[in-house]
Amino acid sequence: MQRIMVRTVLGSVVLAGLSLGTVWSTDLKMIQSQKAQELVVTLLSASGQWAQGKNTFVLEFSAASTKQPVDVGKVTLSTSMPMPGMAPMLAGATLTPDKTPGRYLGTISFPDSGARQVTVVWDGPAGKGSTRFSVSVR
Repeated sequence: MQRIMVRTVLGSVVLAGLSLGTVWSTDLKMIQSQKAQELVVTLLSASGQWAQGKNTFVLEFSAASTKQPVDVGKVTLSTSMPMPGMAPMLAGATLTPDKTPGRYLGTISFPDSGARQVTVVWDGPAGKGSTRFSVSVR
């Protein structure tokens, strides 16, 4: 009985890892790209959009002149949705540096659809910077 339990747990862990790996290894589509200073900040996902609920995505930084990846160090991504007569709805992403410099794997959740203002801030070897752009959540 103990062997069956161990096999079940290990099988679940392997399947969960494969599912997560599949998200990051699929062909990614651009959600938005923005030039900021000498960098291009690109937001990508498997579907090419964000949707209501949990979303996985990739955030990439590259040199505008050479298109080569750029290590920008610590990165944050946050969103806000202005609501007339109310405080804006805020959501922050969880970002993890990928093996490739300048590439970050992220997750973010949205309770509903609508236009979001996205703010990306970085601080590292490429200097400090930030950019803002709009993304629709469907």
